[in-house]
Amino acid sequence: MEKATFAGGCFWCMVTPFDELPGILGIVSGYTGGSKENPTYEEVKTGETGHLEAVQITFDPSLFPYERLLELFWQQIDPTDAFGQFHDRGTQYATAIFCHNDRQMELAVQSKQALEASGRFDKPIVTKILPSAAFYEAETYHQDYHKKNPKHYNEDREKSGRDRFIQDNWT
Repeated sequence: MEKATFAGGCFWCMVTPFDELPGILGIVSGYTGGSKENPTYEEVKTGETGHLEAVQITFDPSLFPYERLLELFWQQIDPTDAFGQFHDRGTQYATAIFCHNDRQMELAVQSKQALEASGRFDKPIVTKILPSAAFYEAETYHQDYHKKNPKHYNEDREKSGRDRFIQDNWT
C-alpha cells in the first residue's frame, strides 16, 4: 500500500474523482504543507497557517498505479491558477502534489513536464510539486462530505465552476 497526497482546491471536490475506484483503499480530507500542528478548519480557511486543503489517498499500486492517480489529479484542477481553485480563493486552495518518495517525485515532475509540453494551456502550469509534509485529518464532518450532504455538495460544486472547467479543458 502507498499514500498519495494532492491539493486541488476544496477537498470535498477532490474526493469524488478517486472514490470507489479499484485499488483505492481510502481517502481522507485534511490539511498539509503548513507550519501549525493540528490546525482546525477555522484556522486553515484564514490562509494564515500555510496549509492547503488536500486529500490523502491510500492505494494499491498494483491495482491503481500512481501514474493513473496523477492523470486523474490533473484533470480535476486548473493548474494555471496559483491563487485558489474556481470560486475558492486563497493560498489554502492552491494546487500541489505532495510526494511520499523519490519515485512519486520523479513521476509527478514528468507528468507536469508532459502537461506543459502538451500546449493544453496558454498560461504557465503553477501547480507545485513538493515532498510530503505532515498531514492533519480534517474534522469528521468534512470526511465523505459528498455522501453525508449530497444536496449541498452538488450545489456547491455546480456553483464553483469546476465541472464547466473540466468539461471545457479536459474532455
